[in-house]
Amino acid sequence: MFKEALEAIIENTDGAVGALIMGTDGIAVEKVMRPEANEANLDVAATEFTSLVRNAQRTGNDTGLGSLRELAVTLESAVVIMRLFSREYFVVLALKPEGNFGRARYELRKAELQLAREFSL
Repeated sequence: MFKEALEAIIENTDGAVGALIMGTDGIAVEKVMRPEANEANLDVAATEFTSLVRNAQRTGNDTGLGSLRELAVTLESAVVIMRLFSREYFVVLALKPEGNFGRARYELRKAELQLAREFSL
């Protein structure tokens, strides 16, 4: 189920190179990556970005701005979007810089709705 959701995100998003379901503990639940994602160490980057997600969650709650929904980081050779679907789990999607950012966000929102149901069971 999880692998299929990640494959659909990558298939439907131009420029997508990899997608992972991560826990806020930094452990990947599932991942689907194209060869260029392996070369860029996407799985290591996703683990490191977990601390950004935890800090942003804490900041949103501490300041009264609310729960974190999405976090995007633009790097020289990739755009990484993280979309939370529960307090403890999120999807990480990496795109090439020229990838379709709007479509990526749309696909992550669709996956959020699907995965939130699966993780709530």
